[in-house]
Amino acid sequence: MEYRLLGRTGLKVSVIGFGGIPIQRVSDGEVGSILHRALDLGINFFDTARGYTDSEAKLGSVLHQRRNEAIIATKSMARTAKDMSSDIMASLKAMRVDYIDLYQMHNIKNKAALEKVLSPGGALAALQQAKEAGLIRHIGITGHIKDFLLETLQIPEIETVQFPFNPVEANGVRELLELAGQTETGVIVMKPLAGGAFSNTSLALRFVLEHPVSTVIPGMDSLQQLEDNVKAGLNQLPLSAQERMQLEEEVGQLGAVFCRRCEYCRPCRLGIDIPSVFLLDGYYRRYNLQGWARERYRGLKATAEQCIGCGECEEKCPYNLPIRKMLAEASGRLA
Repeated sequence: MEYRLLGRTGLKVSVIGFGGIPIQRVSDGEVGSILHRALDLGINFFDTARGYTDSEAKLGSVLHQRRNEAIIATKSMARTAKDMSSDIMASLKAMRVDYIDLYQMHNIKNKAALEKVLSPGGALAALQQAKEAGLIRHIGITGHIKDFLLETLQIPEIETVQFPFNPVEANGVRELLELAGQTETGVIVMKPLAGGAFSNTSLALRFVLEHPVSTVIPGMDSLQQLEDNVKAGLNQLPLSAQERMQLEEEVGQLGAVFCRRCEYCRPCRLGIDIPSVFLLDGYYRRYNLQGWARERYRGLKATAEQCIGCGECEEKCPYNLPIRKMLAEASGRLA
């Protein structure tokens, strides 16, 4: 396994990390074999979140036994110091560990959210306090809007950034990677397989790893997926011309109906969070997380059934997606 520095944290992380979303659907009996095998294969970076139901607990059931071999990252949607402090303690308890290597402010997607976490009573204050107390070691941020994340890389306390990057979602990545290099910010790539959309996982992972990223964290819920993904981190062979053409063909096939979560479609006049609907639909279809996706969908302030078909979102979409049709299809699965 190849290892790279996670920016100025000084941590050396496996280029193939472990994404903690799909582990939610793995039985308690299977979790041990998957995670122990991941560690044995050289994976040392494990990412989860407070919002991933029992993911923290399942990862912790194994990682606390082999704590010195694992770099644990988790994250919270908390925006205030009080809520973040509570989530940090909950994460420590769920994972049965004394400290967490990287705690991230999750899905910071607009200026209002950033200002709130940076305020005197914001989440960052709690993270700094926890870091001083030794409960966490490093602080990071995650988000889907690459242009907005550029602003966050200028904040000294933020040591890592996590965002989606794959052959489909490559726009804006170059500038973000360049600034991350200048600020020595560690780069964690989520959705390297576009939520499971790519049929050839090896090519997609190798494409991402050709760039100056620290680690990629595909979600895994089986030993076969684990073995397949790890291969991309063993021999860093550059993609051949034929392989690049194969990827480009698949990107072309996905591009017609694939939501990249650029959020240009927002705001909806009825308050429908269109990218979140499509994200949850992706979890439903690709991750086999039907119950989890439906539960989160029901928690949205406005759902796709409320769409009146005005078409404003389609006018703003830079990819000309048939959003109204896609919302109707997603509603049929999630409602």
